[in-house]
Amino acid sequence: MRARYRDAGLDEKDLAADPFEQFERWFAEAVAGGLHEPNAMVVATATPGGRPSSRTVLLKQFDRRGFVFFTNYGSRKGQEIEANPFASLLFPWHPIARQVIVSGSVERTGRAETAAYFRTRPHGSQLGAWASEQSSTVASRDRLDQMYAELAERYPEGEDVPAPPQWGGYRVVPESLEFWQGRENRLHDRLRYVREAGGWAVERLCP
Repeated sequence: MRARYRDAGLDEKDLAADPFEQFERWFAEAVAGGLHEPNAMVVATATPGGRPSSRTVLLKQFDRRGFVFFTNYGSRKGQEIEANPFASLLFPWHPIARQVIVSGSVERTGRAETAAYFRTRPHGSQLGAWASEQSSTVASRDRLDQMYAELAERYPEGEDVPAPPQWGGYRVVPESLEFWQGRENRLHDRLRYVREAGGWAVERLCP
């Protein structure tokens, strides 16, 4: 199975001065293009021994400090980040023949930032964060539903739900950001911003 990519490419002269502005441009175009959940990204982490794992999560915030997602700190990714605080993010915008790869160190967001975001979540998602001990084994679906029902009784609709202490945000602080544009004949454009003292350098990579 092979797909033909468009002829329009990505040239150095068209890049924004910094990678965050460039990401903002492409993200806006992904949204305007009608992509389903353009903020969906694959987060890859690894154990200290180098065993990788990956999963899809949703980007919730980004600025010049980095890219933020929220999760259970006791999940597999949370445990791996705590032991080995580096990660890679992949935005797979296949319908517009683009990808963005962000690599860097990871830090926790502050509790105030976590609490502020948690308050914006739908009531059901707030309860779900309490009910699920993410990545741990559970006896059955019925047991998971039972835990949710108990929480729904404790915190009915309209009542404030506190952010769980084991749940919060991670910010990926980029060391590099690669912008990939599909081209004909598999001669894709790959331009990568690399952090250096005082700013960012741009490299072109072979496809």
